Amino acid sequence: MKSKERVHASLNRKNPDRVPVWMWYHPETVEIMSKELEIPAKYVSLAMEDDIRQTWVANNYAMEGIVHQYDGESHTDAWGIRWVKVGPFNQIAHYPLAEATDEEISGYTFPYNRIPELLQNMIPVIALKETYFIGCDVSPCLFELLCRLRNMQNAILDFLINPGLTDRLLEKSTDFAVTISQEAVNRFELDCLWTGDDVGGQQAMILDPDMWRSRVKPHLKKIIEVGKTRGLWIAFHSCGAIRPIIPDLIEIGVNLLNPVQANCPGMDPLDLKREFGKDLSFMGGVDTQDLLPNGTATEVRKETEKLIDGMMAGGGGYILAASHAIPPETPIENIYALYEPAGISKEKILDNAADIRKKIKYGQKDGLLYGD
Repeated sequence: MKSKERVHASLNRKNPDRVPVWMWYHPETVEIMSKELEIPAKYVSLAMEDDIRQTWVANNYAMEGIVHQYDGESHTDAWGIRWVKVGPFNQIAHYPLAEATDEEISGYTFPYNRIPELLQNMIPVIALKETYFIGCDVSPCLFELLCRLRNMQNAILDFLINPGLTDRLLEKSTDFAVTISQEAVNRFELDCLWTGDDVGGQQAMILDPDMWRSRVKPHLKKIIEVGKTRGLWIAFHSCGAIRPIIPDLIEIGVNLLNPVQANCPGMDPLDLKREFGKDLSFMGGVDTQDLLPNGTATEVRKETEKLIDGMMAGGGGYILAASHAIPPETPIENIYALYEPAGISKEKILDNAADIRKKIKYGQKDGLLYGD
């Protein structure tokens, strides 16, 4: 099966030739695997046989897509948020609406004029649409974006003591997300519209579930409808303990949940599969906080095998993925062990890397990863 066929088969509850795979790596882990496989970092996911290709076209591009070389380097994005490189990641150094008055917030405009530029990020990805499952990431959509504009403390307080201001910002965020989503689905042949907001903490939701339902859910539904009307799969990403709102996500059209942070209350993937597996597929569930960095290769292999068997029971409905970025302290043998139960052996990965090196050496530009 091609990767595209494999993912669609699993999401359609049909038995693919193997479980689909999509991994999220810490930047330093990518560099470690790049050295291990002796290939450029951008080809690591190709050697590991990941089945999904997607990129950011909204504010997550500013956080993850713009990469600085040195700590302290910074950029200001189209939303007026200033990011500074701290360690391997960009962190927010300036929240444009943190000290804004109600009048200034009401007058704040989203970067509609930058949408054509942002959508350009999809060009190299869409070149691979015949082979890979293609996603377009329009997150963060709502609550998390408000946190980036106002800072999290202000955003949460706004929900409680300044609901009118929150509603105005939510409406602006929704209108922008709907617009950029419409532009993306009109322009590109997609398989999935990727939405999301981190609304879960390690032990419970950041927002009260009832407040999320009354204030955020209706807006998220409008964004989701853009993809649903085109027959696309709808993914929703939120770290943390979001079990209380999973039925709501299903109700408004989400059919793929990521990353299933397994060590949070209520987020055991096998329990979620039993309760919601008829209506919802899952991408994630491999513990990155303890199992991958601290377990043995045998433990990783056994736990991943158990996870795949349980999540694929009944024929599909699962994509093998980690519950967060695979940390750089993860032993390399544990990474290989993670892929083995998916039918992707260490030997196969090394053979793939050797093939990539050969193609690079002889200048075989055949669309290896992003339309090279």
